[in-house]
Amino acid sequence: MTSRKVVVNVVNLGQIPYGRALQVQQQYVRRHLDSSSQDLNTLLLCEHQPVYSIGIRQALYSAEEEQRLKDLGADFYRTNRGGLITFHGPGQLVCYPIVNLGCFKKSVRWYVCELERTVISLCRKFGIKASTSPNTGVWVGENKICAIGINCRMYITSHGLALNCNTDMRWFDNIVPCGIVGKGVTSLSQELKREVTIQEAIPTLLESFAEQFNCSLSFEDMIIKNAKPVSDK
Repeated sequence: MTSRKVVVNVVNLGQIPYGRALQVQQQYVRRHLDSSSQDLNTLLLCEHQPVYSIGIRQALYSAEEEQRLKDLGADFYRTNRGGLITFHGPGQLVCYPIVNLGCFKKSVRWYVCELERTVISLCRKFGIKASTSPNTGVWVGENKICAIGINCRMYITSHGLALNCNTDMRWFDNIVPCGIVGKGVTSLSQELKREVTIQEAIPTLLESFAEQFNCSLSFEDMIIKNAKPVSDK
């Protein structure tokens, strides 16, 4: 007799403001904290307009630095995730798993490693050799293709990963991505020398996630105020 796989709901929020996505994440986290149900695990997929976000080490970024980045035409948010500064924007697939690690394994280190392995698997399916490094995230050589930063409260996760598909990489020139000096950034499109859209990457990400976390995926539509469908560049 085999045990039933954990079911994870997939919700595509489309293109949604970063601040609104934070609110949606917290709504899902609260549902977990207020219920003992095992059926609340969810992957939130989305795309943001240009925004710089920083993690819990916020003292490194002054009000002047915040204003400088805003003057470039991007939003700026201080968050409770791990990691330093990163960029989100059009052409980047963002995935926020809101899951109870008690349904999988109560280990934050394990969870982050599984997210990394999920993206490495995705890259392999696209014919790209990716790997981990001492720095969190997924790398192609010396260039980061996917940033990972999470929050975990009572083993309920939030935030997640950001995979560069056909992102305008010039936005990263204004920061030291993830605070790592001497490293670069890359994208699926840049590595494959062809346009790879978010829509093309989503099925492979979901397939890799289901395989890596040994779970079943359930799909539902959700309309979020101030959100619109993800559009290919």
